[in-house]
Amino acid sequence: MTTQAISTPDVTGCDVVAGLLGAGFNGAIHRPGDAEYDVQRRSVIPTVDSRPLVVAEAHHRTDVQAAVRTAREFGLPLAVQATGHGTRIPADGGILLKTSAMTSVLVDPQRMIAKVGPGTRWGAVIDAAGEFGLAPLAGSSRDVGVTGYTLGGGLGWLARKYGFAADSVIRAEVVTADGRVVTASADEHPDLFWAIRGGSGNFGIVTSLEFRLYAVPVVHAGIVYFGIDRAAETLRFYSDWSATIPNELSTAIVLTRIPDAQAFPEAVRGTRALAIKALYSGEADLAEHLLKPLFEVAGPVLAGELRTMPFGESAMGGTPARYLDLVDTLPDDLIDELAQLTGDSAPTVEIRHWAGAMAHPGPGAGPVGHRDATYSVIIDQEVPDLAPVLRTTGRTFVNFLADPARAATAYAPADLDRLRSVKRAYDPDNFFHLNHNIRPA
Repeated sequence: MTTQAISTPDVTGCDVVAGLLGAGFNGAIHRPGDAEYDVQRRSVIPTVDSRPLVVAEAHHRTDVQAAVRTAREFGLPLAVQATGHGTRIPADGGILLKTSAMTSVLVDPQRMIAKVGPGTRWGAVIDAAGEFGLAPLAGSSRDVGVTGYTLGGGLGWLARKYGFAADSVIRAEVVTADGRVVTASADEHPDLFWAIRGGSGNFGIVTSLEFRLYAVPVVHAGIVYFGIDRAAETLRFYSDWSATIPNELSTAIVLTRIPDAQAFPEAVRGTRALAIKALYSGEADLAEHLLKPLFEVAGPVLAGELRTMPFGESAMGGTPARYLDLVDTLPDDLIDELAQLTGDSAPTVEIRHWAGAMAHPGPGAGPVGHRDATYSVIIDQEVPDLAPVLRTTGRTFVNFLADPARAATAYAPADLDRLRSVKRAYDPDNFFHLNHNIRPA
């Protein structure tokens, strides 16, 4: 039987501060009422309103060790937050450990490798790697933290060519549940190395991460908007067309509204539209040739364009996942129902093409779940009327999963069993549980 750390009523913030300092914590510590407390506890997820006893800002791995040992000493829950994008469960009555200040980036252009601290955001890595014509397997936003994104799998716009971000990890420094520092790689703690590459933050706190970079100096990319009236026809064509394209081309179809921004013609701002997102890591002429049949089905262009640019400028954006499913096909009933979402309150729907290198990792790849999925379907609000045609598989993906209670649905059954075994070896008491939790076997 496993246990979880539970806040002890007679433990005060003063006790925790004293414990942290005694354990060698050297960063800033904030308590309720302090000027920085409300700023530092904030998550990017608006529904998460953590009320920890203290917020502790780490600057070194020894601070991380001190926080783990102090939480264990007082029987308190511990949550880790870098950018706040992955914070899904409040750290009420416990310690909220911030790693935002640990933002180092080192690029080795000869080996095509980057090494980063746990608070580093993708923008810093993109800029540092771009100086050498290299690119990381970053996601849709420069502001997302590298570590949480990567540990959750990491689906980026180069993933069809090079795989998930987790597949490019080569080494990690990890503070375990007992406060030790270990190196996880193919040669050291290989079971832990396997588990963290997709198993999220269940096995320890990563204090440095090394991963491969790729020679992608420029891409041909952008978002193009078309009329919504041909949505069903376009999605049906997309279902067949997407099976024919090379791995260098990543695409998504989004049913959304054209942004109300100066960059778009005034006549179409705010109009419900079908958007095609595309990124091609190759020559512009070939990209345009490949996309031409899809664009022709979608109809006249209302706004937007594709252009050749450095990888770092290709801000593709994402859709918040209130609903998420991974599917192998786009059946007619699903397409018809989605195409009818045209009213003023209609949600944004993003259908993204997976496959490619994501489905064919190298030997020893980590437990990134459901690699065989062909598409992800994401909707930014709950749509009860679509229940009969949605949730066709129940499969999910950690980075997009809003409900931590459904963490098990992000993994194949065999991987989940192995993850539980690794959890038992490295965190038998489920100390790291304020996450997409995997309980020990």
